[in-house]
Amino acid sequence: MAKPTITIVGPGRLGSALADALAGAGYPLDEIVYRRGKTAAHRSRMSTHKLARRHGARAVEFESAELKADVVWLCVGDSAITSLAKSLSNMREWRGTVVFHSSGALTGAALSPLRRAGAAVASVHPMMSFVHEGAEATFEVVFALEGQETALRVARKIVRDLGGESLKISAAKKPLYHTFGAFLSPLIVANLALAERVGERAGIPRAKIRQAIAPILATTIFNYITLGKDAAFSGPLARGDVDTVRKNLQALKRMPEARAVYRALARSALRTLPVVHKKELAKLLGT
Repeated sequence: MAKPTITIVGPGRLGSALADALAGAGYPLDEIVYRRGKTAAHRSRMSTHKLARRHGARAVEFESAELKADVVWLCVGDSAITSLAKSLSNMREWRGTVVFHSSGALTGAALSPLRRAGAAVASVHPMMSFVHEGAEATFEVVFALEGQETALRVARKIVRDLGGESLKISAAKKPLYHTFGAFLSPLIVANLALAERVGERAGIPRAKIRQAIAPILATTIFNYITLGKDAAFSGPLARGDVDTVRKNLQALKRMPEARAVYRALARSALRTLPVVHKKELAKLLGT
């Protein structure tokens, strides 16, 4: 069967990467839709037109979009999805069309205006981080799917063709699913940013910080992925070295924010990881 045509609305980091991946998987792209002035925050208008030409699609401003593809995929920020769905619902007849959004936090209900206008709707979120000039995006990842079954059938086929794996998430669990993702990327970066400050206080030159971080971080992630959390766990908590943990806390007295994070993570380790001398450490950490 012929693959459905797809229109991408919002050629930002995710939308542009998705357009490349879909075209690579043999999906015909119809339009790449952008808003004048807003696209510049992600990719220039010229880059959007280049993206469209690369895949035989048309780059069009929102007001000029025909939106006649079989699938319309909204790749805009969470705060814009509901208002965009309302605007789109008045632009054409939607019966027979599938509409996705890619928010990890919002459900398919954010597309209710389009559903009422006849579209089949769903949220289709890839568990991946997209940043400018970062690692090449891959869609061989878990996609969280939630919404109407008609739209989900289409989504499962697309995810499979992208090399991904579909995971159905209930609407009630979407916020918790998104929080799960927050722990996997942005909050890791927040923790690393805090580690940089601690390292600088320890006397490591700023220019050398990431060089010092890279090997231990890469090894830790590798060990976690291949061995699991218990086997990847190391350091004073794993050894039950109460004196060292006490010294760590003392060293962080003049960095209260870092000290609070250290305490919080250590307390979490007491509950989730194989910590030795738990009672002594619990007393020290104030649990």
